Amino acid sequence: MSTYFNKVKDYLLNLEFNIVKEDTAEELLVVENPDGGIANLIIDCEDPILIIEGLLFEIAEENPETYKSLLKKNREIVHGAFVLDDSGKKVIFRDTLQLENLDQNELEATLNSLELLLSEFSEEIISYSKS
Repeated sequence: MSTYFNKVKDYLLNLEFNIVKEDTAEELLVVENPDGGIANLIIDCEDPILIIEGLLFEIAEENPETYKSLLKKNREIVHGAFVLDDSGKKVIFRDTLQLENLDQNELEATLNSLELLLSEFSEEIISYSKS
């Protein structure tokens, strides 16, 4: 286990995230912050980067306008972005950060960006998952 894993874990606890699952061998955490709308967010220490990834929704009906809207919204997201899984149906929030110089403020900025995205874009997310 690297020192990065413990550092990231400490940062998350300082930021008052709940650790739902921990796999020290894989250096992976699953966290939540119900107050911020974050659930089952995967935090993966893959030296040299930290991968932050969480499923937001599945696209119920493929529509070019949905994908166009998601790409436009990516421009507004401060940290991280919408990405698709291999099937092209699952929309995921993803960000990567360098582990070597990672500080708590940098991790917090990514997590705050996700919380802001969820609060400002929630109606659209719900509509994309239902249509």
